[in-house]
Amino acid sequence: MRGPTEQKPIRVSWRKVAAFRLSQHHLSKRQPSASMTSVLGDIGGAQSQVLSAAQLSIWARVKGARIQHVNDHTLVRAWAMRRTMFLLPSDQLAVFVRGTTRRATYHFHHALSRIGSQEKLDELLDAVLGALGEPRTRSELAEILSKSHGYKLKSKAGGGWGNKRPVPWVRVGGSLLPVGWLLHVIAARDVIVSGPGDGNEATYVRADKWIPFWKDIPVEKAERELLVKYLRAFGPTTLQDFALWAGMYVRDAKPIWQSEAENLAHVDVEGWKASMLQSDLPDLEKAELDEPVVRLLPYFDSFLLGHKSHRNIVDQGNHKKIYRNQGWVSPVLLVDGRAQGVWSHQQNRNNLTVRMTPFSRISKAVSLRIKEEASDLGRFLECSDVKTVIA
Repeated sequence: MRGPTEQKPIRVSWRKVAAFRLSQHHLSKRQPSASMTSVLGDIGGAQSQVLSAAQLSIWARVKGARIQHVNDHTLVRAWAMRRTMFLLPSDQLAVFVRGTTRRATYHFHHALSRIGSQEKLDELLDAVLGALGEPRTRSELAEILSKSHGYKLKSKAGGGWGNKRPVPWVRVGGSLLPVGWLLHVIAARDVIVSGPGDGNEATYVRADKWIPFWKDIPVEKAERELLVKYLRAFGPTTLQDFALWAGMYVRDAKPIWQSEAENLAHVDVEGWKASMLQSDLPDLEKAELDEPVVRLLPYFDSFLLGHKSHRNIVDQGNHKKIYRNQGWVSPVLLVDGRAQGVWSHQQNRNNLTVRMTPFSRISKAVSLRIKEEASDLGRFLECSDVKTVIA
């Protein structure tokens, strides 16, 4: 068998690639509600700094889903790709967290350089792990580190995402470290997940104490399984795309990519050179868009975040309407795999207003499907009165 470098690239159109990716992301056809966890695994998780966005990512892909279903115990929130919070299947969590350990390792080495002592850092992380045997807020964790282990604390501004509220920092030797940042540092050693909410504060807990029948896996195995998941969801793609999606330097992603090289096929998408799993080629070749596929994707939807270039999603003139400053990604009106506008919704008890701002004139067929999607969104959010406004 010829290696990937000897294979002649398979020529394919962007339209066929769009049809394939829509299918892989379960956007061309919604899946049964019993498939919710497998859908989340297939799309590489749902980014959930904003939990409601993750919930809407599920709605866009799962037929008959209801918002209360998203709180099912088979799903868990944890930091994974790009050290960003994702909603993930609990039985696949180790793949996503252990598979991105290389990013967490940089946090670990940074903490070590600030403290200057491996022994002191290990003692601190052991104390954190001990405290997270049950769900703790950051404030509770700081209090335990202070009272039970003697660490001195200081309150400083910096809650993240522009939040200026005071957060606890712990003093180790001559260095101050944010308690919240320690949850990223410790990811180089253990798996931490988000627990139940405690008022307005999030809680965190060790995965082995929170997930029934927790099963960890070695980092090397997790990295390879993560790459395969990525290729299945976002192929055709490139090493640089994978590195960006996972939140790694290319030099770190390269050995992971090479571990799967013998199973990759080269693809030429109208002049763009990329790779995909050989096993997915038959599905790519038969992928078709038989009728308009219209979906309302939320903030940070996974479909929008898989590649370095967004030319497969939106034209340059409308790029900044979607991919905004500070990493914000707008809700998108997706038609046949391309952004045809942005949207928003406002809920007032049982009333839901969905506002659509198309980038250009849309057909009657697309307009009808938008109204159907908005109506189903009302069902998902348990709103009896739905109004659709197309600007």
